[in-house]
Amino acid sequence: MKYKKLKIALCLSMVGLGTLDASASRLFPYKNNAPISPARFGLQDTLQTDTTALIQVAFRKVKKQNLMGEVQAVNLAQLMEKNYTTYSLENLDALVSGYNGNIWGSSGYLLLVDGFPRDAENVMPTEIDQISVLKDANAIALYGSRAAKGVIYMTTKRGKAGNQKINIRTNAGINTPISYPKYLGSAEYMTLYNEARRNDGLPNLYTQENIYKHSTGENPYRYPNVDYYSSDYIKKSYNRYDATAEVSGGNERTQYYTNFGFWSAGSLLNFGEAVDNNSSNRFNMRGNIDVKLNKVISLNVDATASFYTSKGVNADYWAAAATGRPHRFSPLVPISMIEDSDENSLIFVNNSNFLVDNKYLLGGSQLDQTNAFANIYAGGSNRHLNRQFQFNTGLNFNLNDVLEGLTFNTAMAIDYQNQYNQSYNNNYAVYQANWNNYNGTDLISSLTKYGDDRISGVQNIGGSLYRQTLGFTAQLNYARTFNEQHHVSAIVLANAFQIGQSEAYHKQSNANLGLQLGYHFENKYYVDFSAALPHSAKLPEAKRKALSPTLSMAWRISEEEFMKNSVFNNLKIKASAGIVNTDLDIQDYYLYQGYYTFNNAAWYSWRDGQLVHTFDRFRGENMDMRYPQRREVTFGLEAGLYNNLVTFNASYFYNQMHGMLVQPNTLYPMYFMSYWPTYSDMPFVNFNIDERQGVDFGLNINKTFNNSFLSLGVTGLYYDTKAVKRDELYENSYQNRTNRPLDAIWGLQNLGFYQDQADVDQSPVSSFGEVKPGDIKYKDQNGDGIIDTRDEVYLGKAGWAGAPFSLGFNITAKWKNLTLFAVATARYGAHELKNSSYFWMKGEDKYSIIARDRWTEENKETATYPRLTTGNSDNNFRSSDFWMYKTNRFDLSKVQISYDFPTSILGKGIVKELGIYTNGFNLMTLSKEKETMQLNVGGTPRTRFFNFGVKALF
Repeated sequence: MKYKKLKIALCLSMVGLGTLDASASRLFPYKNNAPISPARFGLQDTLQTDTTALIQVAFRKVKKQNLMGEVQAVNLAQLMEKNYTTYSLENLDALVSGYNGNIWGSSGYLLLVDGFPRDAENVMPTEIDQISVLKDANAIALYGSRAAKGVIYMTTKRGKAGNQKINIRTNAGINTPISYPKYLGSAEYMTLYNEARRNDGLPNLYTQENIYKHSTGENPYRYPNVDYYSSDYIKKSYNRYDATAEVSGGNERTQYYTNFGFWSAGSLLNFGEAVDNNSSNRFNMRGNIDVKLNKVISLNVDATASFYTSKGVNADYWAAAATGRPHRFSPLVPISMIEDSDENSLIFVNNSNFLVDNKYLLGGSQLDQTNAFANIYAGGSNRHLNRQFQFNTGLNFNLNDVLEGLTFNTAMAIDYQNQYNQSYNNNYAVYQANWNNYNGTDLISSLTKYGDDRISGVQNIGGSLYRQTLGFTAQLNYARTFNEQHHVSAIVLANAFQIGQSEAYHKQSNANLGLQLGYHFENKYYVDFSAALPHSAKLPEAKRKALSPTLSMAWRISEEEFMKNSVFNNLKIKASAGIVNTDLDIQDYYLYQGYYTFNNAAWYSWRDGQLVHTFDRFRGENMDMRYPQRREVTFGLEAGLYNNLVTFNASYFYNQMHGMLVQPNTLYPMYFMSYWPTYSDMPFVNFNIDERQGVDFGLNINKTFNNSFLSLGVTGLYYDTKAVKRDELYENSYQNRTNRPLDAIWGLQNLGFYQDQADVDQSPVSSFGEVKPGDIKYKDQNGDGIIDTRDEVYLGKAGWAGAPFSLGFNITAKWKNLTLFAVATARYGAHELKNSSYFWMKGEDKYSIIARDRWTEENKETATYPRLTTGNSDNNFRSSDFWMYKTNRFDLSKVQISYDFPTSILGKGIVKELGIYTNGFNLMTLSKEKETMQLNVGGTPRTRFFNFGVKALF
């Protein structure tokens, strides 16, 4: 029986990938049942289930069992042993409840790396030790104004005392496109374009003979049928490689860590300059050192450098693929098909600087004098360079000689980033062939040249951007335990950072004082008070400071005597409340000031007819403007059953963003503004209120079976949003934004298609232009006999901050040295509109295969797409439920199989550990709208990634 309990405790101390938050799933130090170290059994603790594990929270690390607030942590360093990843936040939604790309439905979280604001993209996963997600007001209060929408804190790796360790990891993989947009070929496009003209009362543009010749493919140079996604231009896959070396070690006095990494990725384009000049690579170096100078002072110095270079061609090929019609021109003009007697064309050939394979001239037309194909063959090349340098250092003072438990810490950071483009821009000529047919053979009788060939050889520099980040923190800490029962902690701090960047007049600043007071009794009763006093230059001088108080309390019921013999080894309830003042949603500086501005739109003078410029008032003054506030209450539960065989955590949150700024039209008389002449005395005031509430949860089950281990984790988040208060005045109440979701989609309700002219005549008049049979018919919501914007209604949630309901799944199955790991996600409840050019085809647009389902007289009963038109079709192509679809989906995000070679095979050589693994990313999507959601119209196609890796420890 004791042996079984030992196995259960063991499995719960290990990786168990699930949604274990930093305040859940603990192994507690019971008097009669001490926690078992996972390392003893060669297992991992990726989600910090060990109660002694230190979790990074605001300005300090605390043991997991003593966490307050809603905080979850992932040990990414250990997770990487079974879950190789290429992006630092990849699959985090399947590991941390409450995170779905945002935190609790609020977009704009603060991302910190070692305590300072930095980019997630500039930190490679191999450099990260731990990721903490701080969700509630109590957890983020000490960071001040800029943290009001949550914090993600990345802690990078550091050296440890002991023998030097060298970790090597290398990977090689391929990216394969998941899908491409599907467009009509030349013949079908020309046929349907003729139909669109007939629908508009215009004659056909293309003859049947011409359409037929485009369809045969006998002479694709005269009758082109260009498929931008064919193997002539696109590879089936492209490669990605990376390698990382980590060196760490030290002694009790000094510890060091260094990381050198490189990755390189290719491109799908397979012709012209893109073959050799379309790739990207990144080299990074990170190092730190921790030194104990004496018993009082210790210091750390950290430095990071990354060099990113992307080589490309002077063309947006994927945008051209979404717009270039297949029949317009042939990308290449064959020299071999020029008549021998056409001396002028041969002169063009002899004088061209851009002969392709010595066989072709660049194709084009009068309307296509520049095009993506010619740009890639002859337009030149460019390089984008991004350089980042980051430095931070800290001093730590142990003041136990002054007062037991007292320490003082300071930290400073200086970061620089610059990026720019280098390019060689060539001019080139394109040629349009004039054809004749001699005895059934097509020959080029002449060429029309557009443009000239010029290679300047001059390197152009542009797109220069610069960013500097300065950060500073100083904090006085106190932590002490009295009589092994009373645990007291306190922090007094000053925190500030400032980000300056090119083209931004005012630097982005965050400055605040902070106070934390904590107490817990026998790991049973907890209370924490955290508060900040932020300062913001966006507010009037008298309103630039405001107190942000928060309070959190918890009760670990499982420590009570009446729970000692229950199935719960951990049962804890908690609650928190707080107010966080923030300037995140104040879009600009000096909005509290009224101002006049010089108006370039001039007036004519009565006296002499000369132009007279004006100074116009655009905004009123409000010196009472204050911070918008995040006002919040949360309740949480965490539990461990059967000695942590099952662990569970859940939290309920309710918050309001109170006092959002708006220039109100309903609070002031109408004479406060006019549209002509331009005038406004409307100030910005704190008025709007946004509401968010929801539940997140995590469940984890772990079990060992002799030489095997199985872990299943589930995370979930359901949230709802509402515009509680809005400055609005609509004629019809159904258009009020108040009490509607913040991500509401508004539009018209469709009633199908107009079936005939009588249907058009009997229906309300459309204000969006002339309508005909086959156009979309809309519901007249207000019954005024006119279809216009006043008939727009609420249609559904867009999920701008993530789907309303999201789930994450992870599974780990281990047998001896073989490990299977898989991650999946599900999202439900959001909608999108099919409003890209792939669906809204009008005018001279390219036609996708969706056009095959268009409305015609013959298929009016089964059509699913409006009639085709060469006009703008303002009636059809607007926000409505006709184009809306549900984005519900289930994704198998990753599967990895790993094998670690036994030490008996490795022996006592220099290789201490050796493992291999293979994995696949973005493997499968299940959804009714799978094809729509996998499309990337006008951009690089989404891909699946298949990888093989090797890791070794020396």
